Amino acid sequence: MIHYKTSEEVKLIKESADILAKAHGEVAKYVKEGVKTSFLDKIAEEYIRDNKAVPSFKGYNGFPSSLCISVNEVVVHGFPSDYELKDGDIISVDCGVFHQGFHSDSAYTYPIGEVSPAIIELLKATKDSLYLGIEQAKFGNRVGDIGNAIQKYVEAKGYTVVRELVGHGLGKSLHESPEVPNYGKKGSGPLLKSGMVIAIEPMVNLGSRNIVQERDGWTIRTADRKASAHYEHTVAIFEDRTEVLTTHKYIEENFKF
Repeated sequence: MIHYKTSEEVKLIKESADILAKAHGEVAKYVKEGVKTSFLDKIAEEYIRDNKAVPSFKGYNGFPSSLCISVNEVVVHGFPSDYELKDGDIISVDCGVFHQGFHSDSAYTYPIGEVSPAIIELLKATKDSLYLGIEQAKFGNRVGDIGNAIQKYVEAKGYTVVRELVGHGLGKSLHESPEVPNYGKKGSGPLLKSGMVIAIEPMVNLGSRNIVQERDGWTIRTADRKASAHYEHTVAIFEDRTEVLTTHKYIEENFKF
């Protein structure tokens, strides 16, 4: 069942999303070579709790941390750890915030130091595909229009789209209907109606689209161990507009590439 939000509920999600965006901005200040990923997790959790909110991910189905931190070939759901970021790494930081009864969710992939031009192009294409997906997330379209725009763009550049992991609705629960795949056919899937709030999150691989789950039960990596990128926004659909509730503004003020 899809839960349609009132304007007041969307405003509450936006307030959650504002805390989330600023938490991402705080993390971005410390994303650099030599930093432990566990330290980034600590920064995010402290900022979220200092702003009277709760990290959505911590404790979710037993997940141990406030951030999913996924390095290089890890697609999503990586654990923060004592791993120190190295020159040439890429790191996806995915975070959710629960505030006043509602969740928000967003992600961003960073290059560390000197990253190969091929991987920088992967990051740029994945980020661009997110906004192409958002362009299709409008009243009267269907979920398949979002996925088709993402898939068509990245596959034309020679990349592949992860199929097993998808975007999702969110609100009072972190994951709600509908699923929002990053692939699909135009005109297919659930109709986009006013009051829908969804997380759009392309996960795009440099090599094969195939993935494996590690023994920890969470970490998802590419089967061929080639790099994967991930960007995400939470958006609300209204009859007259689509509003991007999350923002990468604070990240990009503190981290340039």
